Amino acid sequence: MDNNTKTSRRSFLKGSVALAGASVAAGAASAKEADPLITEVQEWASLTGAGVDETPYGLPISFEKDVVRRNVEWLTASPISSINFTPIHALDGTITPQGCAFERHHSGAIELRKEDYRLMINGLVDRPLVFNYPDLERFPRENHVYFCECAANTGMEWAGAQLNGAQFTHGMIHNMEYTGVPLRTLLKEAGLDAAGDLKNKWVYVEGADASSNGRSIPMEKALDDVLVAFKANGEALRMEHGYPVRLVVPGWEGNMWVKWLRRIEVTDMAVESREETSKYTDVYEDGTARKWTWVMDAKSVITSPSPQMPITHGQGPLVISGLAWSGHGKITRVDVSKDGGITWETARLGKQGDSKALTRFYLDTDWDGNPMLLQSRAMDETGYVQPTKNQLREVRGENAVYHNNCIQTWFVNENGVAENVEVS
Repeated sequence: MDNNTKTSRRSFLKGSVALAGASVAAGAASAKEADPLITEVQEWASLTGAGVDETPYGLPISFEKDVVRRNVEWLTASPISSINFTPIHALDGTITPQGCAFERHHSGAIELRKEDYRLMINGLVDRPLVFNYPDLERFPRENHVYFCECAANTGMEWAGAQLNGAQFTHGMIHNMEYTGVPLRTLLKEAGLDAAGDLKNKWVYVEGADASSNGRSIPMEKALDDVLVAFKANGEALRMEHGYPVRLVVPGWEGNMWVKWLRRIEVTDMAVESREETSKYTDVYEDGTARKWTWVMDAKSVITSPSPQMPITHGQGPLVISGLAWSGHGKITRVDVSKDGGITWETARLGKQGDSKALTRFYLDTDWDGNPMLLQSRAMDETGYVQPTKNQLREVRGENAVYHNNCIQTWFVNENGVAENVEVS
């Protein structure tokens, strides 16, 4: 979007009359004429339905077949080392079904049986250990809800509005309840006396797939909230999410959540592997790189209305909904703007769970049919406020790919159709 267009839309919306508060009634249809869907017996009420053993593992109903992960074919050379996107525009609440949760692979998802699974702990430990899957199940376990976000989420938006849909701009994220053993429990089982002073120690975690994806994690984080997980949303991990065991690193970039976890090495320095040197670093305007940018800063996006979720009911009561999250802790507030950031209204937050988990927000309003420039702005418990694109560019330029947590804008026209635009 050019500057002239941005200015005209801002001016138009700035001069418009403020929208009234949402009506309590949702505008139910008037019952002036008989509705055959009520007055006549329908086919679904005339015949018996599916039996209890029709689908031993329940599947989504066919009417929701569009609520699926999607890939962008031109984004990578091959789907083997690629990513797909969570349909966040079509979901509500905060928990992501495993079947909809985004995937990111460096050499494809592998099939690894529980019986063949082994996890080794070595390096600066008192007793190098190897655990099989049943061994892990014998340790005291915990359940936590966390978001997992790829560092490249929203990365294509650095230079301007690119992909037209919340699924594609912000869908490299999911939020699930993980069950597993705290990493500190396994490290203490192996013993850390041999490591000496833990202040400057690290753990190097590695996956069992062909890419041997590995990342270095500071010992302080490893002993805090990192989880060795073997369940998600109450059931076994899916193959694409690291079955049978993956690492969960709350609040930190998804590349560190190593799947098919096979090795944990205690070291006295960062390994500086391929995925933490040639990739997953943020390049400044002058060519230097910002290193160890693990934490995912506060971020939000409006999921409805959005390009894939237009307003179809016309004028009247409208629920503006979206998601907010922060790797620093809980979301404390989300503001929503309907005029491109000129004025803001505080949204209603849904029920919050764990720290470093998705928060759903709602703004219950009235739409008068005038165009809108929708934005959301998140704040977390540390006081951090989600920045605009220009604020990020002033610090990092436009060479970056990762850690783009800018404010997103959707332009909604008088017909309720939304598109991705930039108002910085």
